[in-house]
Amino acid sequence: MEKEWINGSEGYNLKYKRETLLNYAMNRWGLNKAQSVDATSELIRNCAPADYATWVDYYFNNATQKKKKNGLKITREYLHALGEELYLRLSENVHNELECISEEECIDYVYNLVINRTYEGYRTEIDTIYGQLEKVLGWKMEAAPDEWDRTLSVDFFIEVKKSCYVGIQIKPISTRQPIYQYQWIEQNKRNHQRFTDRYKGKVFFVFSKKNTQGKKQIDNIEVIDEIKQEIERLNNL
Repeated sequence: MEKEWINGSEGYNLKYKRETLLNYAMNRWGLNKAQSVDATSELIRNCAPADYATWVDYYFNNATQKKKKNGLKITREYLHALGEELYLRLSENVHNELECISEEECIDYVYNLVINRTYEGYRTEIDTIYGQLEKVLGWKMEAAPDEWDRTLSVDFFIEVKKSCYVGIQIKPISTRQPIYQYQWIEQNKRNHQRFTDRYKGKVFFVFSKKNTQGKKQIDNIEVIDEIKQEIERLNNL
């Protein structure tokens, strides 16, 4: 049955007509944080799934929510309940926008955000931008720990030599024009400076875009030479 709130899809990841409102509520009440749905970026990198079904099985076998001391296992029923909480938060706090959103849509959105979107984002990194960078740089890139992803704004890193790392953050081209651009830039600037203070190397944004064939490619190709220069600088320390 077709869902009226869906506006398209990319692979398994669904696009929602009221994405802005749903995403706002998820962030405002921390429903997509590690304490609620575990560290999805770290989990999928540890899983390194060859297909979607492998990722789904791995997530439900390994993910735990951290609200309790020992962490409770995350189940499909738990994500369903999280969607119900999302709807409740919206119904209690965002009355005007709620008229067009149903509880079923909220439940569907939570599952898609945690499972489908994480998977499609991972495949994009591995199959396109990640692979392109490793090939052109000639250096092994490693997935950053979840803590780095959250506190240092780093997705991947290159270990040039002991305690000398270059940070990489891969983002879609649309992130260059966020709604709150100044706050977004300043937050990342602070996080990247902390990375540099700790590991000596700079952090570089690599922006991805779709080419005419619909495949992802590096948009700011000038960053490749900048990364190479930084690797050389660290090698000479």
